[in-house]
Amino acid sequence: MWTFSAWALLPPVYSVLTAAGLWAVYFLAVSEERIAPLGSKYSRSNGSFYPPYISIAGNFPPTSCIFSEVMNLAAFVGFVIAVLRYLQLRPTMDKQWLNVGSLVAFSVGCFGMTLVGNFQLFVEEPMHNFGTLLTFGLGTLFCWVQSYVTLRVNLRNEGRKAAALRFLLSACITLCMILYFSLMAQGLHVRAAQGQWALVMFFLAFLATFAIEFRHSRFQVVCTEGPAASGASRYPLDEL
Repeated sequence: MWTFSAWALLPPVYSVLTAAGLWAVYFLAVSEERIAPLGSKYSRSNGSFYPPYISIAGNFPPTSCIFSEVMNLAAFVGFVIAVLRYLQLRPTMDKQWLNVGSLVAFSVGCFGMTLVGNFQLFVEEPMHNFGTLLTFGLGTLFCWVQSYVTLRVNLRNEGRKAAALRFLLSACITLCMILYFSLMAQGLHVRAAQGQWALVMFFLAFLATFAIEFRHSRFQVVCTEGPAASGASRYPLDEL
């Protein structure tokens, strides 16, 4: 029998499967010669290749179908993780606005992920870029807020170690985002794409760290009959 909550498996499994889905899109796009490999020297004169940005890798069928599925599922499960984190922190936080604001920011970021996945870059560029801005911008904000909250709440006296790891990952995410936009503005597209891939991997690693606290928590879903029903009772549907 496990000595920790099964919910601890959700964040790392989510991160691993999302990363695997994105890399599957990348390798399929490379095999079809849609994008240049990340380690190559991209040149505009090479007519059949595009720079290896994640959005371009998922722009052409059949990779666009896989990319949409990966992003939609990642957005939904990411939202579930954010809700569970909110519920976990609610009894212990004195500043509830931080907890609520963090949930709202990440929820909007998850909506941005669906825009990125469903509006391909070369078809609906403004909507796609708007989704990218929501995902990266609010996702980075979420990471910094959660790092601070981890240190402040200090669940099971593990807050300092977990916060140190999360602050480090948040700094890496922020640095990669700055490099991504600055290199892209300079036309160094392969380097910018490398920064973008690193940014996403660091972000997934950050979400995986919620396993640290989730292993101590159990979440229960309860169904309650309405007041009009006779002999109202409560039925626990699920508990882990």
